[in-house]
Amino acid sequence: MPEPVVITRPLQQAEAFARQVRVTGREAVVFPLLNILPLEDDALLRAALSRLEEYALIAFVSPNAIDAAFRCRAQWPHGLTIGVVGEGSRKALAAHGVDERTATIVSPKNPERSDSETLLAQLDLAALRGRRALIIRGESGRELLADSLRTAGVEVEQVAAYRRTAPVLDAARSAMLNRMIDSEAIWVVTSSEALRNLVSMAGALQRPDGTATLLQRRLLVPHSRIEDTARQLGFMHIERTGSGDEQMLAKLQ
Repeated sequence: MPEPVVITRPLQQAEAFARQVRVTGREAVVFPLLNILPLEDDALLRAALSRLEEYALIAFVSPNAIDAAFRCRAQWPHGLTIGVVGEGSRKALAAHGVDERTATIVSPKNPERSDSETLLAQLDLAALRGRRALIIRGESGRELLADSLRTAGVEVEQVAAYRRTAPVLDAARSAMLNRMIDSEAIWVVTSSEALRNLVSMAGALQRPDGTATLLQRRLLVPHSRIEDTARQLGFMHIERTGSGDEQMLAKLQ
């Protein structure tokens, strides 16, 4: 039997990918390493979304940002310029009815690397100079996109659309984590923050070898930055797949 696959994305995204993994004949275990929660106060987000036509660029940092924004405003005007950093975000936009027929969507061209740096390389910064950009993100995150746009003379507004928390390691999750560590499962991890949460959880288990055993497991990551984090944390078997579910599934097969 092939090794089980542990999918660590936030719950809704994890369930969708788990269904694809099961079609390939593998066992898929959903073990989220991040909770995506609504804001306690979304007034700033709603205010920004009420004036979308004022922005020359609307950039989303993740599918979660897209889903949260569309929960606040379901109908978007046509003709916007929207920046995204990965194939998952393109699919999230399409699920809400936004694609190349209704908007100009800018995203990285290299499937091996999708991040703020490669999105910036695709933007026409000269055309954006002196104009306004909106970045929709979580409560915290990298500042590179905003800082680079400001350096290029763009007026940037950032608004939070959701908040991230680490799941509580209760008795049931501890038992599941122990089973997965001992099963030689393949771990699919799609964010550096989630990876750090995983190592922290392993260290909190009531076993002296929890972290050391975890670090020997096979790890699939979509991006070089997550790969770098994994090496810094001590993982020994890391494979980078590139952006998108298709490449992750191809690696599993």
